[in-house]
Amino acid sequence: MKIQERTGAGGGRSSVPAQPMSGERLPTPPRERKPALAALAVLLILVGALGATMLVLRAGDRIEVVKVTKPIPAGGSVSKANTASVLVSAADGIDYIPWEQLTGLMKLKAVSAIPEGVVPVGQMFTGETGLVAGQAIVGLSLKEGQYPIGLKQGDLVAAYRVTSNGTGTGSSTGASGSSSSGAGTSLIVDKAKVTEVKNSDDSEVISSTNLPVTLTVDATKAADLAQAAATGQVALVLIPSS
Repeated sequence: MKIQERTGAGGGRSSVPAQPMSGERLPTPPRERKPALAALAVLLILVGALGATMLVLRAGDRIEVVKVTKPIPAGGSVSKANTASVLVSAADGIDYIPWEQLTGLMKLKAVSAIPEGVVPVGQMFTGETGLVAGQAIVGLSLKEGQYPIGLKQGDLVAAYRVTSNGTGTGSSTGASGSSSSGAGTSLIVDKAKVTEVKNSDDSEVISSTNLPVTLTVDATKAADLAQAAATGQVALVLIPSS
């Protein structure tokens, strides 16, 4: 009798399935993967990184070139006193002058006047002297007192012979045909153009007490000027450019 009762009690239990406990998540279907989109995203990231790298490298591609710091007249030359080095971005089609070529550039002449602050290119200089018929170039080595302070390329000067005995030696006439002589002086050239003058900061000038000056003069006056320069009897006087 007891066995039958237990069997009857078990048979009266409900057949409702067990419910999930609170807090448990129901299983979700697996997401659909798209490998093509993932590959495209990776590719875009790589392209962007490559572009940024190229921009950085391009910005860092700079070269050291010559920059003019003081005006250079037509026919003048560069020197360490009127130039400085500057970094610029390298560009195709622009003939910048590398700073390491400054020594060679000093041997050339400016085709036309170059203002201060310009970064020159190779086409602005030439190896030709630019002399016209009837002109000559004379080099002088002048002591302090034989030239005006602040003398620079492009200035016009008159050259006088100055003697120590108080009398003029020789008589030189200017372009107007007149001679000018005073106490120990006589005019050699009434108008000469300063083609080049070394700055006092140049190493060549520091090692010497004289100032190197180059003049462009009338060819008929070149011999007298060179002779006076050889004996240290030349004095330059600045005259108006007009």
